[in-house]
Parts: sequence; C-alpha cells; structure tokens
Amino acid sequence: MNTNRSVKLKDVVEHFQMEVIHKGDDYDTQILTITDVNRPGLQFVGFFDYFDPARLQIIGKSETMFLKGYSSEKRRRCFCDLFSYEIPALVISRNLDVFPECLEMAQQAGRTLLRTKHTSVEFTSMTIDYLNRELAPMITRHGVLLDVYGEGVLIMGDSGIGKSETAIELIKRGHRLVADDAVEIRRIGGTLIGTAPELIRNYLELRGIGVIDIKKLFGMSGVQSQTQIDLVMKFELWKDGYFYDRLGLDQDYTQIMDVSVPCVTVPVSAGRNLAGLVEIAVMNNRNKKYGYNSAQEFVNQVDNHVDTEMQNNKANNHD
Repeated sequence: MNTNRSVKLKDVVEHFQMEVIHKGDDYDTQILTITDVNRPGLQFVGFFDYFDPARLQIIGKSETMFLKGYSSEKRRRCFCDLFSYEIPALVISRNLDVFPECLEMAQQAGRTLLRTKHTSVEFTSMTIDYLNRELAPMITRHGVLLDVYGEGVLIMGDSGIGKSETAIELIKRGHRLVADDAVEIRRIGGTLIGTAPELIRNYLELRGIGVIDIKKLFGMSGVQSQTQIDLVMKFELWKDGYFYDRLGLDQDYTQIMDVSVPCVTVPVSAGRNLAGLVEIAVMNNRNKKYGYNSAQEFVNQVDNHVDTEMQNNKANNHD
C-alpha cells in the first residue's frame, strides 16, 4: 500500500485554474503532502507556535481587512515573517488585490504567490476534498471494476476466467466500465474509491479480439471515471464435490486496506450466465444494505411452515 503520496503544487494550480502572481524558486518541484490548509490570521499577530509550514496558506477578506489596519511597514513585517517559513504557496481568495508588501516579500523570499476567484471557504473546502482524494492511501489490484445499477462491483479472479468477457456483456446491457485489468483503489476515510490508471483508462482487453476502446464503441454512457467499491465478486473455476453456499445466509467479507467489503464467490462453468449473476448479486447486495435479506426471509418462511405443520399434526393426533 502506497501511503507516502504527494501532489505537485503546479498540478493543484492547474486543477483550480489559479492565477500565478509570482513563481517561487521551488514552484516546479514543490509538492503537497498534507490534506489540510491554513489561514494565517494568528501568524499575522506573531503567533507561530504549532504553525505547520507544510500546509497551503490562504488569506481572504477577513485577513485583508485586518492587514489594511496596519501600516505599510507592519504589513511588510507580517509577510516577511510568514515567508521566512518554507510554505508551499500563499493563496489570495476572491481575486482580491495583492498588497505591494506581500508581493515584495514573496519575491524577496522566493515564495509562490497565487490568486483564486473563489471565496476562502469555497477554496478551502474544494482543496481539502481534492487533496484527500489525491493523497489517499492507494493500492493496485488485478480485476475489473464496473458500475452496475449505481453500485461499484470489483470482479476478481485468475487470468482467463472470464472477467473481461463478463464486463463487455454488462456494458452492452447499459452498465459502465471503470477499470479493466489494473484497478487503483484509494481509501478515503472508511470508503474505497476505485479508478483506472490513466494509461489504460476506457480500454478493455478481450482475448482473441484484442484491446478495445469502450468509450469509442459505446460512447460516454459506457464508461465512468471512478466509483465506490460496494461489492467484490470472486470468479473461480467450478470444483466438483466442493460445497457452495446455496442459501446465502452467511455474508462473506474481504478486507481491502482494512475496510470490510461484502464478497460473493461465483463458481464458473460452461453455460453459466455470469453477467446475469453479477446483476442479481448487485441487486441482492443493495437489498441487504437496506435491511432486506431474501435468504433469511426464505428460511423464516420454511421455519414457519414447519412449525405450522407440526402444530397441525399434534392437533390431528390429539383428536
């Protein structure tokens, strides 16, 4: 599992279409490794205890109005103190005017100065959400990930067992491909989000036919960039004499990055409609999430029927 992740500052700038007012000396190599940001209000009054310089710094209307009450020399000292730390960048929100002292000190210290049209609250929320995704712990697993009826299904199994063939049949039925062969899985909180590596996104390999572009064949309705992983289906060759669960009372789980995900093992043999089985498994899993277990309901009906028959027999014997 890759936990030492980072994102380049210039990628964040490009993603949020920020204005670069001044490129710092390390602009091209600067990285972000922390998901949080900081508004340096306390730092402008000289409190640098517990200050984390690795965070992206943001100032907005409140900080600007506060600094306007300072003399030019005092503002220069504030920005000099802030830029003395190796911060990734200082972002000015709302397209506010830049204090001349801020630009002067940024140039002098070689720090990056950026500006965004968003409010401080908007930008902070969007940035934290973006960094949470980009910096989330990630692993890569072999399998096929699809969105089926709005549920993320990760199909796993040995090579050649029929994962991609099942996927193409599901796509023909209106479901969407997220990733084939290699699935990048990120853990955000207690949720697993799956995506495809950029190089193979929208592509699917079918043995005997080759690599096909699902987006070109089926249009945008055939692909999806990411999905939450709600169910894992493991395909394995049918084993004669092996006991397979026929009721489904016991719910199996598999652990992915310490997150428990419902898991269904499907024995594969000639003539089985795997695409149909995936659809049914997804709908059944959704029912369980909403509190309805058809297997348990069936067992309850059988138990009630047996109890009724026994009571009838006792009554008949008594008569």
